[in-house]
Amino acid sequence: MGNIGFRIVSNIKRPPKELIDLFKDATVANIDDCMNRTAAVNYAIKPYNKCKLLGTAFTIKVPPGDNLMVHKALDMAKPGDVLVIAAGGETERAILGELMVTYLKVKGVAGVVVDGCIRDADAISKMDIPVYAKGATPNGPYKNGPGEINTVVSFGGQVVHPGDIVVGDGDGIIFIRPQDAKELAQKVETVHKSEEKIMSDIVNKGIYPRPWVDEKLRELNCEML
Repeated sequence: MGNIGFRIVSNIKRPPKELIDLFKDATVANIDDCMNRTAAVNYAIKPYNKCKLLGTAFTIKVPPGDNLMVHKALDMAKPGDVLVIAAGGETERAILGELMVTYLKVKGVAGVVVDGCIRDADAISKMDIPVYAKGATPNGPYKNGPGEINTVVSFGGQVVHPGDIVVGDGDGIIFIRPQDAKELAQKVETVHKSEEKIMSDIVNKGIYPRPWVDEKLRELNCEML
């Protein structure tokens, strides 16, 4: 039996770029709507700058307040990867900061998301690589391990597999299984076109037709006085 809880998977299957790019203009809200509104990560994990997040999940599981395996992952991650750091939601210690994020930027990594804390938040807010975290604290991490790289993790209430497509914007983060991507992208495009039409009607005609509202009220036997 392997050393469960302390292991590294070196090779993962990454989806082709054209599959990832299906979501380059999609909003997380529309994607979540098309995934039955249950797929977004916990609201507490927020962006620390304005950069659009899109890439491939490179998963890392660490004990609370420890970043040994994150340091190993820095050298393993490839351009287009998003470091998905499952830190158990711990907020007492930062998992990474400006130096590590700068190194990832230079390597062409597409972003970092942490179910935990970062530090150097002011500097990271000015960087052009997307970073999401639950919070910020100046307390630095330990480097004792254990941890895992490129295994299935729990992140912000969602299950994430290495190689999943990661999308993030100001609303939050969502993960997409590559085998679902094409069908999902078509649904998202349909929703986007519908919302464009609704917005045009609101702005240009001053109308917002929603016949379902009264239908639902009648269905629920709402008393109209």
